[in-house]
Order: sequence, then structure tokens, then C-alpha cells
Amino acid sequence: MKLSRRKALAATAALVIGLPALAACGGEDSGSGGGDEKVTVNLGFFPNITHATALVGLEKGIFAEKLGSNVTLSSKAFNAGPAAIEALFAKGVDATFVGPNPAINAWSQSKGQAIKIISGAASGGVSLVVNPKKVKSLDDLKGKKIATPQLGNTQDVAIRYYLKEKGLTANQDGTGDVSVVPQENSQTIETFKQGEIDGAWVPEPFASRLILESGAKKLIDEKTLWPDGKFVITHLIVRQDFAKEHPDLVQKLVEATVASNDFIASNLEEAKTAANAQLEKLTTKPLSKEVLDSAFKEIEFTNDPIAASLTGGAEHAQAVGLLDPVDLKGIYDLSYLNTVLKAAGKPEVATP
Repeated sequence: MKLSRRKALAATAALVIGLPALAACGGEDSGSGGGDEKVTVNLGFFPNITHATALVGLEKGIFAEKLGSNVTLSSKAFNAGPAAIEALFAKGVDATFVGPNPAINAWSQSKGQAIKIISGAASGGVSLVVNPKKVKSLDDLKGKKIATPQLGNTQDVAIRYYLKEKGLTANQDGTGDVSVVPQENSQTIETFKQGEIDGAWVPEPFASRLILESGAKKLIDEKTLWPDGKFVITHLIVRQDFAKEHPDLVQKLVEATVASNDFIASNLEEAKTAANAQLEKLTTKPLSKEVLDSAFKEIEFTNDPIAASLTGGAEHAQAVGLLDPVDLKGIYDLSYLNTVLKAAGKPEVATP
């Protein structure tokens, strides 16, 4: 992906939010798991409902429980994928929930040496929402300003590709038929209210917040653009060097991911409450019940990483000049996931 490393590192410094460890205190660096030595696992995620697998798993103690008492779990929240990937390259995180395009970028930049996708987490939950007074149809997008979470993130690629398919330009410097303006999701809430942008292609809960709190209108539900309405919005990736050193901990992270999705499926209202509690810790302000309910309705939590949509996302990023051609063969290691699914008597996921 053609982002300067200087800009990406600056984004990391601005966007990463360090959270207190959610398990017993221990050393700062990952070490061996032998004996009584403490091991720290640094797990990344976003403060989005599309990352409810992580939000719920952290709040309910599922990740801490699965990792065990000898592991210190340190969680770190990011605004968008490129910042999470930079932290992963810098070994600031060992594994992170992230969208497809930043994972593709990490694979491409490292020539297949940095990461593996080890589990799915969620599908859907992304929309283009607009100011209905300024944008009444897709024909009205020309000349408008539309926000995305970060240059090169999954939603940023999605809108640029969509506009290209419609014959509209959206240059990386903000010029073109449509001005695509990358900014933090929390900032988008404010700039929309102030009339500085005309819409946003964003994940939940931000799409629902813009609709319910600021009168935005949903113009496109991204799931309508994908076969069977399914596309990966969140999956779990891990540093390959961490996986080689701690395969047991990677297995436990996947166990916790599946258990968190099971919890959401079986205890939806309690899961909403747990996700909201995590968001309140991150932002100091919980979501309203109306926004929370709306956001959860838009997302399917699934262990399947929906590999076909990853390939599609790579093609889209190449088409808009945000990714050089890349061979994705080997990007998945679903052996951990299938071990968990098989033990639970669930259908395994075919490795692409």
C-alpha cells in the first residue's frame, strides 16, 4: 500500500490508545511460557461494534481466562487498521483484530513474513451515510466531502473503489469528483454535525450514531455490494514470529475469539451491555440503547474469515492505487481455528 512510513508512524502515535492490563501485572515484553515466568500478550482492537468480539471478550474476561493466570493480557485500541499494523510491525502488539485491507497491506509490505490471519470475527456493519439535505441520491455525490476512518483502511478502499466503478474520481490528496477525507471516527461525528463533511463511509456504531444523533440517511449498506451480503469486516491476525515462539498462546487467543462469538450468539443483550461497558472505558461515554441495538443488527459475528472477500478487497485496493499486485497465497493459517471448531463439534473452515 502506497502510504509513507513516516505518515503511518505518525498516525500510530496519534491513534493508539493504551489500556491497562486486564489480567495480573507482569513484565512488559513477551517472554517464554516456561516455569513461573510471566508472559505478556499485547492484543489490539478498535472501539467499534464491528469489533464486539474483542470488546465482549475483554469485558467478560474471556480472553484473560483462556490465556491463563500465567499470562498478562494488555489490550490496545486503535482508530483504524493502518495504525494497528504499524504497531504490529513495531512489536507493540502481538495479535490484533483488524479489517482486511490493512492485513493485506501488512502481508504485502513484509513479503508474506509478518502476519497470518488466524480467525474470522465479524461480517458487515459498514454503511455510507449522508446529509439528506445535500445528498438525496448517488448522483449527488459529485462535489461532496465524504469521510473515512483513515487513508488506506478498509472503508477508505471501499469508497474509493465504489466511486471508481461509478466513473467518479477520488484522489488520495482529497481532490477529484468526490473529496474523500480520512479522519478519526470520533472526529467525523463532530465534523458531520458542523456541516464540514457531507457524509461518511464508516463502520458501526458510527453509522448508526450519525443516523440517530445527527439525522444522517443511509445511502449504501456495504453488504449489498458483496456476494450473499457477506464480507469480512474484522478478523484476527498474529505476528508470525510471536506465533512461532508461542503457538500455545495463539491457540488460546483463537479459543477466546470463538468463545466470545459464542457468547454474543447466546447472550445478545448481555453482550451488548459488555461491549458498551468497554466502549465507556475507552471513550468515557457509553452508547445509547437505540444506537447499540441499531449497530448490533447490522453485523454478523462469524468465525469464518470469508476469504473470498479478502481477495476482492485486494483487487479493489489495487484498482484505486493503494496496493501493488500481491500474491495472498499463505496469508491464512486456520489450523488453530479448525482445532477449536472440531473440538466443539462445529464445521471446520476450509483453508483458501
